[in-house]
Amino acid sequence: MGKIDMITIIIIAANVIISYKGFNDYGFFDKYKFQVGAVQRGEQIRIFSSGFLHADTAHLFFNMFSLYFFADVVIYQLSPMQFLLIYFGSLALGSLLSLYFHKDEYHYSAVGASGAVMGVIYSAILLQPGMSLYMFFIPIPIPAYIFGIGYLLYSIYGMKNRIGNIGHDAHFGGAIGGYIITLILSPWLFETNLLMIGLLAIPIVILFALKKAGKM
Repeated sequence: MGKIDMITIIIIAANVIISYKGFNDYGFFDKYKFQVGAVQRGEQIRIFSSGFLHADTAHLFFNMFSLYFFADVVIYQLSPMQFLLIYFGSLALGSLLSLYFHKDEYHYSAVGASGAVMGVIYSAILLQPGMSLYMFFIPIPIPAYIFGIGYLLYSIYGMKNRIGNIGHDAHFGGAIGGYIITLILSPWLFETNLLMIGLLAIPIVILFALKKAGKM
C-alpha cells in the first residue's frame, strides 16, 4: 500500500476528535449517540453522528485500525467520491438496520463507526479479493475475506449476547451497504469475482435466516 490518502486521514481524525469529545462529555455523547426513541422522534442526525462516537478507546482503535488497512484500497480502485458514497451509505444502512432490529426497544442505543468500516471492508475485499492482512498476534498472512466473514460472524454473537454498547447490528447493515453499493458501482465484478460475491453473502444470509427463525 502507498501513502495513506488524505480522505482516510480526515475521517480517522474526525472519529478520534469526536469520540474523545464524547468520552469526556456525557451530555454530548448522549445527544448524538444512536437511540431508537430519539430517531423515531425525528432526530435523524443520530443516524450519522453516532458513527463518529465510540464506547471506549479500544473500540475506537479497532475501527480506525481496520479502516486504515482497507480504505485506500477502495479509494484507489474506485475514486475518492465513490469511497465517500460507500462510507456514508454503509454508515446510514448500518443505523437503519439497527432501527429495524430494535424498532420496539425505545431506549436501545449504540455507537461506533463499525457500519461504515464494515462497508469499506466488504467493498475492498470485492475489489481486491486476493489481499491479505498481517495481524499482530498471528505470524502468517490472513486472507482478507476470512477477516471480513469472521468479523460478521462475531457480530452475530455480539448481537445475540448484547455485548457492550456497540452497534453489532450496524456491522451487518454496513456490510450490506458496502456490498450493494460496490456492486452497483462496479458491475464488472459479476464477471471477474463471482465466487467472492457468493462467499461474502454467506454471513448476511445467516443473519436474516436467524432473524426469520426468531433466534435474533
